[in-house]
Formats: sequence, C-alpha cells, structure tokens
Amino acid sequence: MSISRREILTLSGLAVASTALSASNKTKAKLNTEYKAPIPDTTKPRVVVVGGGWSGLSIAKNTKIFAPDAEVILVEQRHEFTSCPLSNLWLVDKIELEYLTHDYLQAARNYNYTYFQSTAIGLDKENQILETSDGSIKYDYLVMAPGIDYDYSRWTKDLTFENRLRRDYPAGFIPGSEHITLKNKVLNFKGGNFLLTVPAGNYRCLPAPYERACIIADHFKQNNIKGKVILLDENNTITIKEKGFQSAFTELYADYIEYVPSSVINKIDLDNKIVYTEFDEFEFEDASFYPHVRGAKILERMGLAKDAKNMMEGHINPLTYEAIDAKNVFITGDARPMGFSKSGNTSNSEGFIVAANIAQRINKTPVLAWEPPTTTCFSAISTAPEKAIYIYTQYSYDKKTKAFDFAGTISSEDWKKHGEVNANSIYDWATALYHDMFGSKNS
Repeated sequence: MSISRREILTLSGLAVASTALSASNKTKAKLNTEYKAPIPDTTKPRVVVVGGGWSGLSIAKNTKIFAPDAEVILVEQRHEFTSCPLSNLWLVDKIELEYLTHDYLQAARNYNYTYFQSTAIGLDKENQILETSDGSIKYDYLVMAPGIDYDYSRWTKDLTFENRLRRDYPAGFIPGSEHITLKNKVLNFKGGNFLLTVPAGNYRCLPAPYERACIIADHFKQNNIKGKVILLDENNTITIKEKGFQSAFTELYADYIEYVPSSVINKIDLDNKIVYTEFDEFEFEDASFYPHVRGAKILERMGLAKDAKNMMEGHINPLTYEAIDAKNVFITGDARPMGFSKSGNTSNSEGFIVAANIAQRINKTPVLAWEPPTTTCFSAISTAPEKAIYIYTQYSYDKKTKAFDFAGTISSEDWKKHGEVNANSIYDWATALYHDMFGSKNS
C-alpha cells in the first residue's frame, strides 16, 4: 500500500512554497519596498491577512462581512488549502484527500476578497508596509496568522541531525509533505515498534497525538500487522480527554499501544533506532518525532515575537490580539501566546473575534469588550466501526490574576455509548467549517 501519485501531485505545491521564505531571506539583506506587489492602489481601508489557515481564512471572510467597504487581501504562500484536522483519518485511507483540500480562489470569490499567492518576508512597521516575495503591500491593518514552527533545540543543537529528523521522521503537524511521508510510513509498515512522541507545553492540537496513536493501532489491528505503537509523552498524563483515550488504550489496543507518560527524551540514536529517556530506552522500526512548537519564525524576523521562554509566539495584548509596539498589527491563530487550544475550531472562532475588532475600528464604532473563543474538538479512536470522543469548551479571563481558564466545558468520552454518534458528527463539523471558510463550491 502506498500514497497515490495524484495525492503527491496535489500536495507537492505545499513543499515548494515552504522553501520560499528561507530562499528569499538569503537574497534580501533589507526591505525593498519600492517594488510593489501587482495589486491595484485603493482609497479604501486595506486589511492584509498573512496566513491562509483556519484563523486567516475566518478573518478575511468576516472582515469583509463586517466592513464591506474595506479591501481585504489574504497573503498565503500555498497554492491550495489542506486541512490538518481530520488528516489522521486520511493516513489510513478512511477519507479522501479531496475532502481535506480546498481552493483559496473559491473562498476569495465567494467572500469578495483578494487571494495573493506569495510569501511574507519582512515588515516596515513605521510606514505600515508588508514585504512579500512578490513585492510590497501598503496596509491600514495587518493580521499575522502564520501558525507554528517546530523547536528541536531540546533534542539537539546539531542542524545536520535536526534536518535528518525533519526529513526521515517528520512530526506530521504542518500540512504537506510531512503527512505524505507519515502516511507512507503507516501504510507500508511491516511490524515492530512504531514510535510517536507528545511534546510538553501548548502544542498544536492537544488530542491529536493520542488520536493518531489510536488510528495507527487500529490500522495494525484491522490488518493483522504485528506492530505496536509506543507513545512517549513528556506530560505526566494524557493532556485532554484523558478518560476516553485511556480507556481506548486499555480496552481496544492493549496489545497495540504502549503509553509511557513522563517520558522526556534525552537522546535519539537514529543509526541504531533507539530512543533514550531518563529511565528507559526504546527500540523502534519507524517513528514520527513531534518536538516542542513555537510561533512561526516570521514573527521573530519581523520583531513581533516574545522571548524564547514564551515560545517566540506573538507579543500582543491578549484581550485585543494587538501587537505590542506595532500600530494596527494583530496576531492570531496558533501563533498567539494565550493558553487556548491550538486547534482549527479555536483559530476559526478567534478569526471572527479579531475581524469584528478590526471592523469596529474601520467603521468607527466602539470596540467591544473581550470575547472568548470556543473549542469544539472530535477525536476518532477507531475506524471499523467508527467511534470518536468529543469536547467543547469556552474560556474565561480573571482580571485580578490576568489569567485565562476553561469555562463551560462539555465532554463526551464514553465511546461505548456515544462513540458512533460522535464519529458521525466529525464529518458534520468538518463540512460546516469548510463551508464557513470557503463557501459553496457552486456559488
């Protein structure tokens, strides 16, 4: 079994686009704002959104809805959108790639904004100019929604070793080639230990590593593969939906998943395929190493990031998403520093909030008080039959402690009673969110 040529061709554009930023930085010592992007001048308020993920798409759409006279430009380096949520099911051929892949031009047509396929490479804060690989864009408001990058520094300072990890054992939490590699690893696995890791901190999609362990174990079980998923978790327990995942590990996959909490990796021996933690060592036939995450490096290059202690995420007012010391710049999605879940649904709801905030300024109406984002998250635990677990939560803010916390949380983790209903709801949820971001294909 292997990934199809069609799927490789569909996703290959993502890998090409991802190299553009580093290449552009090598050739540009400073901003060249005299070279303008091929975008007509306008007298309308211009909102530029960098990043076409779940947050950026929501902001582009909703800003245009809330401030219809504004010009909205979505700057995205990829040629098409591929969803990270639900990709674990694609790894085992449960869903088709077409379900995850969507058209940026379709979204731009349906919601009347401009999709500009290019890479952001610099920022002139004083003059409010974004520099891209295809020229400069003057803005009135700028939203940075660039997502995450990986931080391998806790495992190695050797760039050669880091690049080997990225190439041979990718994490699979940034859509594109990583997912292609991981899918081929899973579908062509013959047996032995398949090692996965869970980082500490607020990483992208808290339940996804546990869901992935279940789905891969389910694949081994369904296909009589003599394999075991070893899940090394830096955390001392499952970070979210603990009851549901723990019961799935124990009751469905006792022979297929070995869950090891409090497992901080001290050394990775790729030549001999051994991972060393403080107390144990684990041999593996294949692996996917998920390191710590940080804010996308473009924030650091633009002077918009907090320090390393804060994961180089956006340096912002957490109640308004406004950047500190950068006028009319906002940072949202997985690059923001608040402890909200780094998930598609959360980013989408944040996009609605930030868009409303910007529109209120454009429309010269009072800016409303802080609103909490929401997280709706389904996690598949098996594919035959399909079963899933579920959580919904909002967030609260304590003015005295200046801290955020969960609020109004509802969960459905009894997969024996509600697993099939939850599994059906995965597709309803995804279809609704894709429609929200892209609109009808026939419209």
